[in-house]
Amino acid sequence: MKKIVLLAVVICVAAWAQDRGDKGRGGESRGGGHQAVGGGHIPARGPAPARASGSGRYQSNGPAENRISVDKRGHPDVPHVHATNDQWVGHDSGRNDAHYRVDRAWAHGRFTGGFGPQHVFVLGGGNRERFWFGNDYWDIAPYDYSIVGGWNWSGDQIVIYEDPDHDGWYLAYNPRFGTYAHVEYLGN
Repeated sequence: MKKIVLLAVVICVAAWAQDRGDKGRGGESRGGGHQAVGGGHIPARGPAPARASGSGRYQSNGPAENRISVDKRGHPDVPHVHATNDQWVGHDSGRNDAHYRVDRAWAHGRFTGGFGPQHVFVLGGGNRERFWFGNDYWDIAPYDYSIVGGWNWSGDQIVIYEDPDHDGWYLAYNPRFGTYAHVEYLGN
């Protein structure tokens, strides 16, 4: 009996420590252990089209990696989604962003495996240049490499959303971090 009680105490302490340890890894914690960014939250919908779509301000001489100004203390400096209201932060460059221009949109076909929170996929391997889940292969936009540095290519969950602004690209959202990157479908 003492061994069972001791085991139960160890499990409770481990669970408490894990919850405490995750609070600084994706944003500020809010009541109940939920995080403002990441923490397993999956947005109900993808981003709306950007208002800057006709501005042309993103032609070619921007930074080499996708970094944004931190919008709130504890939030990442890369594109992310607020868990409290599903706001897509950093998806505002519009259609003229040269970082996401492709010669031939959807050159390998269009992804038909499902979009949004009801379709959660588990990464099966690879790296930022080529990764997969199931029989579907993808790559990350080079401009977004800074976003995916901590992704677990053999186990993280991702959710695919359609990108309303950049033809040929989709958005891969990682619920663990609350971040997203532009991805290109390479076929199956």
